[in-house]
Amino acid sequence: MSSEQMKRLMFATLGSFAITIIGLFVAYGLSANVLMNFRPFRETVRGLQNIVGTLPLVLFAALLLFSLCLIFFYSRETNAAKAGYRGSLAAFGTGSWLFRTIRWKLVFGFLISLVISFILFMLLYFAVVLLAEIAPLGELIRGIIETVGRLPLIIATCFFLFLVVFFLISNQTIHYLREITFGLQQIANGNLNYEIAVKSSDELGEVAYNINQMGHKLNMLIEEERKAEKTKNDLITGVSHDLRTPLTSILGFLELIEQDRYKDEVELRYYIGIAYEKSLSLKKLIDDLFEFTRVNNGMPLEKLELDLNGFIQQLLEEFVPNLEAAGMKGRVFPDAAPLKIKADGDRLVRAFENLVMNAIQYGQEGGYVDVRLRREQGYAVVEVVNYGEAIPEKYLPYLFERFYRGDQSRSQQTGGTGLGLSIAKSIVELHDGTIAVKSRRGETIFETRFPLY
Repeated sequence: MSSEQMKRLMFATLGSFAITIIGLFVAYGLSANVLMNFRPFRETVRGLQNIVGTLPLVLFAALLLFSLCLIFFYSRETNAAKAGYRGSLAAFGTGSWLFRTIRWKLVFGFLISLVISFILFMLLYFAVVLLAEIAPLGELIRGIIETVGRLPLIIATCFFLFLVVFFLISNQTIHYLREITFGLQQIANGNLNYEIAVKSSDELGEVAYNINQMGHKLNMLIEEERKAEKTKNDLITGVSHDLRTPLTSILGFLELIEQDRYKDEVELRYYIGIAYEKSLSLKKLIDDLFEFTRVNNGMPLEKLELDLNGFIQQLLEEFVPNLEAAGMKGRVFPDAAPLKIKADGDRLVRAFENLVMNAIQYGQEGGYVDVRLRREQGYAVVEVVNYGEAIPEKYLPYLFERFYRGDQSRSQQTGGTGLGLSIAKSIVELHDGTIAVKSRRGETIFETRFPLY
């Protein structure tokens, strides 16, 4: 309990005690000087004194006043107060820090039931005294009392009133238990989106919250399992299609050679050359597929401190032969300050190799592959830019999906496998980074972001 809560508890307790003392004096003065002159009230008070005694009656009146004062002080921080006095007593303590356990709510319900039962009994006793003034009813009441006995009748009446009041007060808790049970049945029947309303801050509220969390997590696990199954099926379909195409070409040319269906050695070498190129394409696809599988199965990373400025400059130097063969040049625009991140250099090389190769394949008419580096809001930003034909906007959301090739004719010419960008995306995300693509007329930018170290 915090110091603020302790202060509120002490204030409420002292205030309730003071008001109780004052209330008892006021009630005594009012009853002695005014109400005792009213015969039914005088008979009711004397009857109660004879039944329970003067001291227990005073103590119970004090307990009643004290309880009502506490309810008044604490009702400001409960849902019952927010709902106004129309709210049921069972709602008291729903949002209060004092009644955040079922144990205390049951104790409170038991005590308040006793208080209300006694009040109802006094009112009933007063009503009986009033009705006894009427001749026929008076004879009937006295006859019932003489037949049953005063004490058994009082005990039975109080017990009945207590049960009725306690049932009404605890009805909300029982109803909430039924709601939780119904929610569990819905989840057990497969409706994992069903959510139980969290209506209290006690153990029942915690149970409802945890059941909701369980349902959400089960739903997520099932969705992930479905996605994994779909991914596996799509992967098998894509691999089968992409492996079959070059393999069919290889088998076709080898069949021509096997059956001696070539004119001369020049044509033989031509067929062998095509088969060899298709074999290289097949090997590249298998290598990419193996890399994609490793990356997506959570391969271990050895992260070390890495300066992206020097890393990118060294990487682009290794692509000079590829750039020259394509009639292109590579340019690096480093940041003025070191851009240090935590990364596995071997894996990161693979990601940027794929991005640079993609820029060479699809940006030859632009003549340059530029890599720009900068610092931005705690991130190291690396942009790989080519100046070839713009990618249609409808293809951009799908570029990082495996085996996706928006322009099939370009992919066939360049020999793309449809896995390079997907592998790059997976490696970047393994380093807690993000990757995105922007394309407009004359410029396509692949932007990666990594948290600075």
